[in-house]
Amino acid sequence: MKKKRPLILISNDDGFAAKGINSLLEYVRGFGDIIACAPESAQSGFSCAFSSEKPLRLRLVREEPGLQVWACNGTPVDCLKIAIDQICDRMPDIVISGINHGDNASVNSHYSGTMGVAREGCMKGIPSVAFSLCNYSPDADFSNTARLIKIITGRVLEDGLPKNVCLNVNFPDTPEIKGTKVCRMCNGIWEKELVKERHPRGYDYYWMVGQFRDTEPEATDTDEWALAHGYAAITPTTIDTTAYSAMQKISDWDL
Repeated sequence: MKKKRPLILISNDDGFAAKGINSLLEYVRGFGDIIACAPESAQSGFSCAFSSEKPLRLRLVREEPGLQVWACNGTPVDCLKIAIDQICDRMPDIVISGINHGDNASVNSHYSGTMGVAREGCMKGIPSVAFSLCNYSPDADFSNTARLIKIITGRVLEDGLPKNVCLNVNFPDTPEIKGTKVCRMCNGIWEKELVKERHPRGYDYYWMVGQFRDTEPEATDTDEWALAHGYAAITPTTIDTTAYSAMQKISDWDL
């Protein structure tokens, strides 16, 4: 009996037409059969949100041997849920998210729909990886990421990942990537996050903007340091968010 090729499930938060996801499709096509299910439009900042108050719709937008691309009107996590339930004929061997237009390092990983996809896959027991490039341009050049994406995809398909761990991989936007650093998430904060404007009809409205500040700029073991110095940052990310180091302290409160 002929062994089935690995099934690769791909999504993102920039939408099915984004250059990032279409570059990713080309980079990993040799690894197995691909089903991509991505939002109809950009869904940045949706993290692990899913739709509970509106019906979801699916449409097939591209089909070739070994490749299907679907669009869904929901969030990135909706796309993963509906693909696994309605499109895939078996559980995927790997979930890949991206390539995101813009980085998802530091606290950005908590807001990221790109990482929401990887977390959802991980929660379902599927080895999952999110890829992001530090370039927000719709026409960003992703070609420098191809070699490492292929290497990481191959290793994850071959070796898997520890239970409840997914990978957050961020690439610097540099002519040459120096290598990789396996590193921790940087501590950082968003500041000056809102701009207030006055509408001609007499009411105030607000734009969400903001500036990111690295609160530990001297640390050399973080994703922000790696990216600033030309390295791809690989951050193993856990689903279990329990602060084990704080458990005894809270227990000592003797509540």
